[in-house]
Amino acid sequence: MNPTIIIADDHPLVLKGLHDFLIEKKYNVLACAKNGKEALTLIKAHTPDIAILDIKMPFLSGLQIAEKCKNEKLPTKIVLITFEKDEKTYYDAKTMDIYGYVLKEFALEEIENCIAAVIKDNSYFSPELLKYLELNELPENFDSLTNHEKGIIKLISQNKTGVEIAELLLISPRTVEKHKSNIIKKLKLERKQNSLLIWAKENSAFFDT
Repeated sequence: MNPTIIIADDHPLVLKGLHDFLIEKKYNVLACAKNGKEALTLIKAHTPDIAILDIKMPFLSGLQIAEKCKNEKLPTKIVLITFEKDEKTYYDAKTMDIYGYVLKEFALEEIENCIAAVIKDNSYFSPELLKYLELNELPENFDSLTNHEKGIIKLISQNKTGVEIAELLLISPRTVEKHKSNIIKKLKLERKQNSLLIWAKENSAFFDT
């Protein structure tokens, strides 16, 4: 598949360099934009498969464009290119269902891998970014858990028994068991002995905050 692509960046040299690279690699680049307003107009006009956007642009940022596309249910998949390495920007991008996050200093090295992943409906986040932030992807179905359930898992990871958890949370042991059953169901774990304990131990780092 040769996806249709729109590029937007307010730095002329970056824009030209990325455009020329993609054209050389035979990608179907429909248009380029120098600011966020132009980019959003092009996305709405052409509904490309992929939009490669700088995060910081005049009028609209890449994240703001992603939010508008999400709210308007536009099918274009957003890839961000940026120098930004801060954790907040990373999580904002995840919240907006961004498909790709590529650091500019590695853009020409990584953009092909990113596009290949996006075509297959997979996300691509720059390995250097994840290494810099020392981040790992959250476990599958993690976001389906309530804060109360996460608290119970943290206690399980600390080898607390059902009775001990009940005493700490001022609830009955039976209620603890109900919570455990719901957690196992949400996480889609096999109902085997200690399956939840094993999962809690393996993912304890996500409950240390």
